[in-house]
Amino acid sequence: GGCVCCSLTGEFEAAIKEIIKKYSPEIIIIETTGVAEPDAIVFDVEENLREVKLDTVVIIVDADSFIRFPSIGKVGEAQIEIADIILLNKVDLVEKEKIQEIENKIRQINSKAHIFRTKYCEIDVDLLFGLEAEHHLEKKHHKHLNNFESFVLEPNKNFKKEELENFLKNLPKQVYRLKGFVNLEGKSSLVNFVAGRWDLEEMEGEKKLVFIGEKVNKIKKEVENKLK
Repeated sequence: GGCVCCSLTGEFEAAIKEIIKKYSPEIIIIETTGVAEPDAIVFDVEENLREVKLDTVVIIVDADSFIRFPSIGKVGEAQIEIADIILLNKVDLVEKEKIQEIENKIRQINSKAHIFRTKYCEIDVDLLFGLEAEHHLEKKHHKHLNNFESFVLEPNKNFKKEELENFLKNLPKQVYRLKGFVNLEGKSSLVNFVAGRWDLEEMEGEKKLVFIGEKVNKIKKEVENKLK
């Protein structure tokens, strides 16, 4: 219903306070959308939520996409810049010399963060928390990124694996991200698509697909017809 770094700031603060009151958790992990600018959330937590102490900002850099789409843009830079820990993920899909090249580019933006090379983001969680890093920020006014849109389709057919993979392979380039559930050869399956790569995993879920990308509402009908 909105973004916690701008339009839902007040609701976000109220939700954190409610969680603390009801459950007294040892730690709260906030996962933002992939196109969030986390410095606004960091500022909000440190300035307006005295009940908690900010520990660590963890971000993920997709090594494969970084090579194929090197222009990461303002949001990508903002995420890297604020990070305390960076998971350089999907290193198994990239040549070793390219990994070092990516790390060098990351260091140009953020020279202090810890960088861990990962596959499937597998890492000991004890490495992620307990830093209690300091963040020196100024309040910024955040606007929504108008180019990024999403739409939902609800496919009711039973897909064959080959035809579903053919659909994913031929998605328009404007679709950066696709996630959701479908009936795949008689079983409920999770579809997880990022920048031209995908995973299919048997898992129960409501049969909906969420498409996210740059001005994707213009191609909704085209995608829907291909899916049918």
